[in-house]
Amino acid sequence: MIRTYKVTYAIDSLDPSPTVKEFDEYNEMQDWIIDEVSHRVQWSVDHSPYSLSEKDRQDLEQTEYSLINIKEL
Repeated sequence: MIRTYKVTYAIDSLDPSPTVKEFDEYNEMQDWIIDEVSHRVQWSVDHSPYSLSEKDRQDLEQTEYSLINIKEL
């Protein structure tokens, strides 16, 4: 049985047009999520006017993961 995964990744909790992607393979989906979270966290770190601690970075990462919804189709 082939499973398809639909990933919805919002910019914030009120995002009217989140990124939506579908994957046929779990590992492909997981790799995309890890890369996308990493890019978004790094962008936030690079554009922060303040120096961020490791805890701040972890909090950003946790926030990013909370914006992801995965649905098995």
